[in-house]
Amino acid sequence: MDADLYHLIVYVPTKDADTIRTALAGAGAGSIGHYDSCSFSTHGTGRFRPDEEADPAIGAAYHLEEVKEEKVEVVVPKAKLKEVLQAVTKAHPYEEPAIHILPMLDYHNLI
Repeated sequence: MDADLYHLIVYVPTKDADTIRTALAGAGAGSIGHYDSCSFSTHGTGRFRPDEEADPAIGAAYHLEEVKEEKVEVVVPKAKLKEVLQAVTKAHPYEEPAIHILPMLDYHNLI
């Protein structure tokens, strides 16, 4: 599905969440109408186990790690998607950040 607007979700250690929000907004994510820097966050626990080829920012090979993380959600216009992804992966502390991108419908077009 090709959309004009996308919902981007990124999981990040809580201590790095402000850095990620700043990178997202600086690249053009989180603009809604006459507002910018819009985001929503929830707290949770991320779990992962690196293999021997990983270079983890946290943890060690074959050790299951738990990290207090934030789930940061923003809207991204299609025209800014590549720039936003480059900014967030550059700012993110993880070697392989968990990022989800979902096409969105703009509710303004439905009313």
